[in-house]
Amino acid sequence: MTDSLNFSLSEEHKSIKEAARDFAQTVLLPGVIERDIACSFPKEEVKKLGELGFLGMMVDPQYGGSGLDTLSYVIAMEEIAKVDASVAVVMSVNNSLVCYGLDKYGSPEQKEKYLKPLASGEIIGAFCLSEPEAGSDATSQRTSAEDKGDFYLVNGIKNWITNGNSASVYLVIAQTHAELRHKGINALIVEKGQEGFLVGKKEDKLGIRASDTHSLNFNDVKVPKDRRIGEDGFGFKFAMSTLNGGRIGIAAQALGIAAGAYELALKYSKERKAFGKPISEHQAIQFKLAEMHAKIQAARWMVYKAAWDKDQGNSYIESAAMAKWYASEVAMWATTEAVQIHGGYGYVREYHVERMMRDAKITQIYEGTSEIQKLVIAREILKL
Repeated sequence: MTDSLNFSLSEEHKSIKEAARDFAQTVLLPGVIERDIACSFPKEEVKKLGELGFLGMMVDPQYGGSGLDTLSYVIAMEEIAKVDASVAVVMSVNNSLVCYGLDKYGSPEQKEKYLKPLASGEIIGAFCLSEPEAGSDATSQRTSAEDKGDFYLVNGIKNWITNGNSASVYLVIAQTHAELRHKGINALIVEKGQEGFLVGKKEDKLGIRASDTHSLNFNDVKVPKDRRIGEDGFGFKFAMSTLNGGRIGIAAQALGIAAGAYELALKYSKERKAFGKPISEHQAIQFKLAEMHAKIQAARWMVYKAAWDKDQGNSYIESAAMAKWYASEVAMWATTEAVQIHGGYGYVREYHVERMMRDAKITQIYEGTSEIQKLVIAREILKL
């Protein structure tokens, strides 16, 4: 027998959960529908999120962060995503991709200059990997970073960039030595406002409409060598390592969307009456709620396990991919069921679940589709 399993949250984790839930309910909820309709970036809400320490949760306090563990992060992410998935994805990118990448691989000088304001929420960042012909295939980068001695000259286009116009710092993955393929890729820090760096059109999206997603154009952008992360050719490993952690954040976002829709469906089922009694007393609805609850709880433990693996220093490639795949599938299914439970009301904006159903779809797409997660899992279990 072993006593190493503990399914209870610590008092600190409970406090973080309560703080995140309170923020979501009091600050995010009042304007979430209006922001979705207008595709309005939640600038003030994100600023307040940063002031509470939720934008650099796992970064050491010496660099402006909260110094918390990954489990704290996913607990907070779930509560934010229950109400506003657009704010959750801003939080996810800043924590899981930008801050994590700089914290783990950045130089002391890069951490001092960029990580501090990012982790404290003074500014936010963007992670720039996807391209028109290189989404999940990170080895096929067309964006180039030509070595000019003491600087790189960057040219190319990046697509689907979250925080595309709102960020101040961009981590850009670009090809320097094309003949070396993935071993010739670099990760560079680009600042907003640099000559030749232009923010392209804003995408009009199905879901997470309040987050700003843009294409980015790089036209002879000069990036000093001291803004390269790691050694020459380290960019591919940097991107893959960062994305592994990013999957945990997306899994937590998907979990939150599913759990938020379930909570609304549960509440509605107790209020809505049909045939003389609340619909929660009809077996058909009970079956739906029971299955939603069970699948969401299973997703939650998978997300927690991935976070725990990361905190323990274990390999979390498999557990993160499993959590991301399963939680995103549950999010799409549970939000659809929540709309069904609401009936006609589920199809209108004021009941929120139609927005959650639209938001859920993206969790099956970014950080790699469900099929890609299955490939990652297969490679781990087959030792390929």
